[in-house]
Amino acid sequence: MVHSYRAHMALDHAIMASLAERPGTGYEIGRQFERSIGHFWSATHQQIYRTLKKLHVDGLVEFTSVVQDGRPDKKVYTLSDAGRDSLRRWIAEPTPLAPLRDDISVKIRAAEHGDVPGLLAQLREHRSLHVIRLRTYREFARHDYPDPDALTGRRLHQYLVLRGGIRMEEGLLDWCDEVIEGLQRELSTPPDHPSAPSNDDNTPSPASAGRPTS
Repeated sequence: MVHSYRAHMALDHAIMASLAERPGTGYEIGRQFERSIGHFWSATHQQIYRTLKKLHVDGLVEFTSVVQDGRPDKKVYTLSDAGRDSLRRWIAEPTPLAPLRDDISVKIRAAEHGDVPGLLAQLREHRSLHVIRLRTYREFARHDYPDPDALTGRRLHQYLVLRGGIRMEEGLLDWCDEVIEGLQRELSTPPDHPSAPSNDDNTPSPASAGRPTS
């Protein structure tokens, strides 16, 4: 329950951060998530519309109805003064590390009980996706921020988030290469020459071998 509540609150503030930059309709906010914010906080259009409704009930956002010829009126949302205060307070709060849940890491941990060649294929696919994402982020940086040292304010903050994504993808690519190399080496090891056993939680270390128990 705690994790789901924190996730909901983070979506609230991701939307308020978007509106702090510029007013927009629910559709326009959704598009901004697809282009930028969604690279570090994903949300569906349905979640965005539902959260906008809640934020309006709570008095954190306001909207103006705009008449459209032959189409339903559209709601253009803005951040209210109360919303700006809420966003300011949230930024000042301590930020814990996000809970880590990664399927591929669990699969690697349990690889001895499954299909290692099949897992290798999954890892190569993951690597390809990280290559594409890294290429996309680097293109954003090249096109949108050609002179990073001259950036200030909002543009600097946006660039720093993008740099975080670039560094993360670079690290994940290196890790994929390391895992692929390790699993390939394991597959090439003859069955009668197994790798040395790991010093896991149930195996005493050399330093403790023969040590009398209390």
